[in-house]
Amino acid sequence: MLMPVMKRSCPGRAFAPAALMMLASVSWGQLTPDRTYYGVGRAVPMTIAVPAGTEGEVRVTLNDAATGKEIARADAAPGGVNMATLFPQLWGDKPRQVLLAQLRVGETEIGAPVVLQPMVPPQKARAAPGGPVQFSPQGMVYSGLRAYTDRHVVLDTTSGEIRIALRPDAAPNTAWNFRGLVEGGFYTDIAFHRIIPALPSTGKPFVAQAGDPGGVGSGGCGFHIDLEPSTLPHDFGVISMARSGDPDSGGSQFFLCLSRDGTAFLDGSYTSFGQIVSGGAALILISKAPLEGERPKEPMPRIITARLADAPPLGARPAPVTREQAEQAMSTPIGATEDR
Repeated sequence: MLMPVMKRSCPGRAFAPAALMMLASVSWGQLTPDRTYYGVGRAVPMTIAVPAGTEGEVRVTLNDAATGKEIARADAAPGGVNMATLFPQLWGDKPRQVLLAQLRVGETEIGAPVVLQPMVPPQKARAAPGGPVQFSPQGMVYSGLRAYTDRHVVLDTTSGEIRIALRPDAAPNTAWNFRGLVEGGFYTDIAFHRIIPALPSTGKPFVAQAGDPGGVGSGGCGFHIDLEPSTLPHDFGVISMARSGDPDSGGSQFFLCLSRDGTAFLDGSYTSFGQIVSGGAALILISKAPLEGERPKEPMPRIITARLADAPPLGARPAPVTREQAEQAMSTPIGATEDR
């Protein structure tokens, strides 16, 4: 099996203080966590900012992060709010799931949702000889919540801009690690050092891989993260964590999938944690770079910079870009509508 080779990754850096984030969001309105971590059974303070001139009842909804389906809603008001009072079920019975808290004024959703990730023991991976990766049962200890504003990752590449919606519902710790690296500037001037436009065995489009500052495929920036079971199928535009034969050797290196047919066999063995929602044509261009084996010739396609951008409100979440849409965008005249 072709393994996306990988070593280590750098720790995610701390995000900007909540007060600064709140100042940045007041102009257009936002539900903002007062801090990132909340211990179980305690208050969950957040701040509601409503845009000037906006009329209607202020509410917060709790939604399933995977489907967007509303689970509960509560009336609120601008200013400080205790989410544990609005939604006692946050500290209620299991099972635990990643939720999205969305601010609403009247019928209008305001600002990016807040991700509410349960802090539970990770499932440990074990590579079975000659078989699939196996995971330990989910731990029963519930320690609280990690809360943060949902944000997209924007890769400015030499082939164009790629926007990735992270999927903390599928792989919360891996998504968190990646956005920390992005915010810390790790993905600055990083080459796509390995491209397999078609698997030799099947001819199906496979992957484009990046994330090693040295550009050779064996580097990272200092530590491993555990392999995390993911519910997101590998498909065109899906981002997944690269690793070596050790399941827990992921970190900063990742690969972008070029097709479902070529990457379906990676399901369950690699951690997929996001998907392209704009810029699929740029990925196609990257995959067409001239190669020597699996290594692009100079000048290699590169990530120039990477940054975080607030996700849209829950109801305006863009759909993943398909390969067909990306290929169609390749032939779209400049100035015409591109893929999402």
